[in-house]
Amino acid sequence: MKHLFILIAVLALYSCETKERKQIETEVPNTEITTSNNAFAKAKPELKEGRYNVAFLIMDGTYNTELTAPFDIFQHTQYRENIKQMNVFTVANTLNPIRTFEGMYLLPDFDYTAPDLPNIDILVVPSAEHHLDTDLDDEVMINFVKKVDQNALYMTSHCDGAFVLAKAGLLDGKVSTTFPSDIDKMRDTFPQLDIRKEVLFVHDGKYITSAGGAKSFEAALYLAEHLYGAEIARSLAGGLVIDWKLNEVPHLIVE
Repeated sequence: MKHLFILIAVLALYSCETKERKQIETEVPNTEITTSNNAFAKAKPELKEGRYNVAFLIMDGTYNTELTAPFDIFQHTQYRENIKQMNVFTVANTLNPIRTFEGMYLLPDFDYTAPDLPNIDILVVPSAEHHLDTDLDDEVMINFVKKVDQNALYMTSHCDGAFVLAKAGLLDGKVSTTFPSDIDKMRDTFPQLDIRKEVLFVHDGKYITSAGGAKSFEAALYLAEHLYGAEIARSLAGGLVIDWKLNEVPHLIVE
């Protein structure tokens, strides 16, 4: 009889637990994951005063290298003294996770369609999978790039990110470059532009465009040298085991 009472008690507890679990599942349905869920909630980055604000425009299909190469270079300025360091952060048209072309998931720091977007001194446009086609029809994104351009000190692109700057009309009257095998495509799409082939990056006015890939490191190091001088640029390169010598990199600086 004693064992019978124990068995009844266990079954009663299991029944209550099952009922409670079902009640919770009913009250909290399995909805689409957003940044309001604790699993993906993310604090805004701390943007320190007196630094350059450097924003990286990301979206589904962004290529890893064109994002991470300049991000690494600019983030490492925070470990150099006696310079105006950089706050680095990502912006997208959402705060939900975006997936890079290679499959990494990233949480954007800011939604560029929201009112809390900080001032941007330098915009970096890494290449993305659809920068040659559907992304160019994204009026909200293109208008965001145009708006940033009004006050930014520098607008930079890597690989096919140049197509975005071109679509926004920012490269009209400027010299630029892009991913080597897409130069002819860019010339066909934007026949009014002066697009160069035999260089890895071009600096014209406040616009810096690069061939992308691993050369994204070099274009970013060039901007670092332009802002901080050769010694700091070599220091940043050395921290990432890069042999940086500007005069050995095919480039064009338009005076």
